[in-house]
Amino acid sequence: MTGPSIPESISTKLRRVAELAGRTPKMVLRSLAHHIDVEFLREAFRQTRKGGAAGVDGVTAETYAKDLDANLMGLLNRFKSGTYRAPPVKRVHIPKGDGKTRPIGIPTLEDKVLQRAVAMILTAVYEQDFADFSYGFRPGRSAHQALTRLRDAIMGMRGGTVVEVDIQAFYDTLDRTHLRAFLDQRIVDGVLRRTIGKWLNAGVLEEGTLSIPDRGTPQGGVISPILANIYLHEVLDRWFVEEVRPKLAGRAEIVRFADDFVIVLEKDQDARQVFEALPERFTKFGLTVHPQKTRIVGFAKPNDSTPRKGDRTSVSMETTFDFLGFTLYWGLSRKGSWVVFQKTASNRFARAVGRIDEWCRRYRHHPVTVQHRSLSAKLRGHYLYYGLPGNSRALSRFRNAVTLRWWRWLGRREQHARLTEEAFARLRGRYPLPPARIPALRGSHGQAQHLRSRMR
Repeated sequence: MTGPSIPESISTKLRRVAELAGRTPKMVLRSLAHHIDVEFLREAFRQTRKGGAAGVDGVTAETYAKDLDANLMGLLNRFKSGTYRAPPVKRVHIPKGDGKTRPIGIPTLEDKVLQRAVAMILTAVYEQDFADFSYGFRPGRSAHQALTRLRDAIMGMRGGTVVEVDIQAFYDTLDRTHLRAFLDQRIVDGVLRRTIGKWLNAGVLEEGTLSIPDRGTPQGGVISPILANIYLHEVLDRWFVEEVRPKLAGRAEIVRFADDFVIVLEKDQDARQVFEALPERFTKFGLTVHPQKTRIVGFAKPNDSTPRKGDRTSVSMETTFDFLGFTLYWGLSRKGSWVVFQKTASNRFARAVGRIDEWCRRYRHHPVTVQHRSLSAKLRGHYLYYGLPGNSRALSRFRNAVTLRWWRWLGRREQHARLTEEAFARLRGRYPLPPARIPALRGSHGQAQHLRSRMR
């Protein structure tokens, strides 16, 4: 859980917290903040992303690191004494690639460090409680693992009925009163709870105007994923395991990655029962199920007694559903068996191409060497996440789309110049883009999860 790179003293503290939480699953923990000291904060600083934009105080990681120990000691004293003031989150808008923008929250560097430290403590506790089918933003777990579990569940049932669910604006509408009640069941340490409360009420600063939402988790906050997992663990996971599944006639499996989840059920009547119960359950806790994006999908294994060996052209695409950026569908394997395949979802493909197009437009006047290096990194990142077996065709399409947009925008560097196909072919010979291939090793779970969060 802690990873080999964490100092042994920090690992020992987190292990003790985890062991206590594991031995006493119903105990309310009252003394946790004492584990956080300067060394603990130093490790939190090390894990904090350094290259992001500065928050409302304008302090960068480089500036903060110049007098790191003194800064961390001051932060620790304010945290322990209760005088720490959570600054508002700076909100900016970044292009989405489709002409629209997406708002993101930027906490201060110091706020990120303290949130990271508190999140480490909460993770040590709640990793003992969280369900095995929950994968989002948890140590040692990834989107690829969630997809594998979902695929295995469907194959194990030989198909079934899928309930595909979308929670509207989950991170913005999460009810804080319920969140506090959920935390009360496990964490009542006064220092931790006061600090979490300050983050929830810190507000958002946008173009000089401060607003303080009364719902949702801290925007852009390191603490937000663990708080969201705690919320859905109580609202969805425990409810499904303890109240829903025992009443069903057939098998049922749920796979959740943060606020994205699907439920696979063996019986159609069970699927309809769950589909009807979900909105009422979520409304009880201040959440809304999107009526148009939540649906029941028939996903039975095709009944073909004589499939043609290796023939994927006969794949039926009539019943498909999307999860974590992939479209899942039945197809024929090279051995002639019906299996579940995964390909890049069309909306995610279009969004990724749009982001590349916007990037090429903005940076078309930069040196070709710089453009080539950045585009190569973007392609490798795309391959790392979307490079699952059976998805090579979509990877090739994406590489072709990137190549085309690079050519188009390079041709507009000069108003009266035109980059011919022959000239661009010579340039590509000097600066080849990485070939589309399924990575033999897709990197660590953390890498895959980081890529997933950036592709949302």
